[in-house]
Formats: sequence, structure tokens, C-alpha cells
Amino acid sequence: MATIKAWLSAARLRTLPLSVSGILVGSFYAFSQGMVNWWILSFALLTTLGLQVLSNFANDYGDGVKGTDNENRIGPQRAIQSGAITVAAMKKGIILTAILTLFTAITLIYLSFSKENFGYSLLFFFLGLAAIIAAIKYTVGNSAYGYRGLGDLFVFLFFGLVSVLGCYFLFSKTLDYFIVLPAIAIGLLSVAVLNLNNMRDQVSDAISGKNTLVVKLGAEKAKVYHYLLLIIALFLVLVFAVLKKFQVQQYLFLIAYIPLLLHLKTVVNNKIPKALDPELKKVALSTFLLSVLLCIALQL
Repeated sequence: MATIKAWLSAARLRTLPLSVSGILVGSFYAFSQGMVNWWILSFALLTTLGLQVLSNFANDYGDGVKGTDNENRIGPQRAIQSGAITVAAMKKGIILTAILTLFTAITLIYLSFSKENFGYSLLFFFLGLAAIIAAIKYTVGNSAYGYRGLGDLFVFLFFGLVSVLGCYFLFSKTLDYFIVLPAIAIGLLSVAVLNLNNMRDQVSDAISGKNTLVVKLGAEKAKVYHYLLLIIALFLVLVFAVLKKFQVQQYLFLIAYIPLLLHLKTVVNNKIPKALDPELKKVALSTFLLSVLLCIALQL
């Protein structure tokens, strides 16, 4: 029987801060407009965390049964790969996590729309289902989109646009054009984390038939793509601050730019894919820091 430590390892706790970044930005932007509801924020966080853990379990399962996680892989050893969790147990874990996540999503929808706005409730219910399916289908099944170079697109959509804009809509029942800028930025930074992962695993992924965007682009073009992801994201947050007429003290979010710019320098000089592994955590935590500082700035 798998230990709690094995399940925590499979949940990949280091990925969780990044997953909630968009929820925080969308929520605190609503808070800055007087729409404060801690219940909506709490269940939005629970739903997003559930989706991230579900994605991590499914990724472990999909890559494990396909043999992608093997001795050629550079990153940390996965649960199925190491034998810490059996294939059958992981499958049960995926089903249970999907059910719990759907429950928190339905609760979130009720808290936001109650018995009114049935159309919005239905829309967000299908969005929730789509998110659950997307979390599972990244590596699971013969049509896994992560094996066809589409992972970047789905991460951008769900961790950026859906996360930020969707969360804001839960509070406001309307859209705000300004919030699109940080939504795109958070989405691009989330894609940058995935791109780093794929740059690290390029050789083993190519051997296993996992045709990520990095495998398709090649190492050098993947680096250029990475630079663009970060630079455009940081630029868009600055544009958002200018358009919202931030005061000097509200620009404290620029602190988060320092580790991200240093990270860019590291990628420029990188020659060894394995050396990129620590950078995943740096970019993920820097994105989380950026979102937290932006949330604080919105309240000043």
C-alpha cells in the first residue's frame, strides 16, 4: 500500500503555488472594486488545487504506463516509475480526486450564482468538466494532447485566461478589459514553466514519442520561445499598471521581476538540460510572488 509520503510526492506540492496565481489575481482585482467574497475565493482555490493535483496524478499515470518515465528521464523519479504507487492505485487516486474537484467546482458555482443566472451556472459547470478532462487527457490515452505539442495551449487557456478571467467573472458577473492583460501574463508564465520542463526532458521525450512543442521546435528555437514568453508577460503586467494608473508604491510587484530576469540569463547560458531542473521551481515561485505582490498593489 502506498504511503502518505508517496502520494504527497506524486501530488508535486511545488507546482501548487503556480496553479493558484491566476485565482489570486482575478479575486483581488474584484476585491479592489469592492466585490469581496471570501467563500468564492476559498472554493476557487480548492477547485484549482484539486485540478492541479489531478493533473499531476494523471501525468504520472499517463507517462508511467506509456513508458515515457524511464531511466533516460532527467527530472525527479515519478511514483509509478519508482513503484511507490501501483498503476491501479494511481487510477483510483485520479478518480477520487476528479470527484472531489467536481464537488468543489459545483459548490463554487452555487456560491457565485445561487439559483439565479442558470445560463452562467451551466457555462461554468461545463468549463469545470472541460478543465477536469483537460487535466487528465494531457498524458492519458492514445489521444493525449501533451504528446502532440498542445500542452502549451491548454496551460495558457486554463492557467491564464480561464483562471483569471473566470475567477473575476464569478465575483462580478461581467468582464473587464483591463484584467485581460494580467490574465495573458499569468498564462504565459505558466507556459514558461511547462516549456522549461520540456526543455529539460527534450531528449527522453523524443525517444519516447512524446512530441512536445520543444521536441518539434528544437533546443535553440525553444529557448527563443522561452525568452518571448517571459518578456511579453512582464511587459503586459507593466502595461496593466500604467493603464490602471498605479501610484509609485503600487509598483512593488517589480520585485518579482528580479528572479525572472536572472532566470532568463541562466537559460541564455544553459548548455546542459539537467541544469534547468532547479529553474522550474524558481519560475513557478517567482510567478506566485508576482501574483501576490500584484494582489497587494491592487489593495493599496
